[in-house]
Amino acid sequence: MSDSDDDIPALSADTMAALQEFYNDTISKNTPAASSSSSAMFAVGAVEEDWGMSQFWYSDDTATRLAEELIREAGEGGRIACVSAPSVYQKLKQGVVEGSDGVSAVVLEYDRRFAVYEQEFVFYDYKEPLALPGELLPPQSFDIVLVDPPYLSEECLSKVAQTVKYLTKGKVLLCTGAIMEEYAKRFLDLKLCSFLPKHNKCLANEFRCFVNYPSQLLSS
Repeated sequence: MSDSDDDIPALSADTMAALQEFYNDTISKNTPAASSSSSAMFAVGAVEEDWGMSQFWYSDDTATRLAEELIREAGEGGRIACVSAPSVYQKLKQGVVEGSDGVSAVVLEYDRRFAVYEQEFVFYDYKEPLALPGELLPPQSFDIVLVDPPYLSEECLSKVAQTVKYLTKGKVLLCTGAIMEEYAKRFLDLKLCSFLPKHNKCLANEFRCFVNYPSQLLSS
């Protein structure tokens, strides 16, 4: 998730070290040997936000609403790509959203903690937008792509847009700051939705959703 650097809380070195130890313990306990399926590896919230990587998790209600939107628009047997939006991916994997068992999803993420999802995890650095494994991510192979660029900047969104265009068959759902509306239109031809996404943490920047298809989020 995105926000300006000025809004990132500062933690002490001891606190950060303790959090890292917790992360490492979580991953070691959730390896494939400890679970029969990747969908059981993490519940939403098991992986905490890392402000140093500009991560800000959605509220449970927002993650659920976005997951429902993805499932509806992907259709039965559809494929979903979550680009820098791991909290929504995790909501899909929980299996608590109706229809989630009828779609498949992958998460493209810089945070390697999500490698516990094995083949459904693709390491992603927006600075190399097309450095993608073709065997896992063939071009135009996803029915809908959800993307939440890590930074509110023209440079970031322009590069992420290259990734989105490579992945999607057509449908795009972008979640980013309201200040990015001009660039959302310029790079991906997206329209502003009335739906207001919320985060677990109170962010200074107003967030909005943008789509390029007739979405229920447009009139929410």
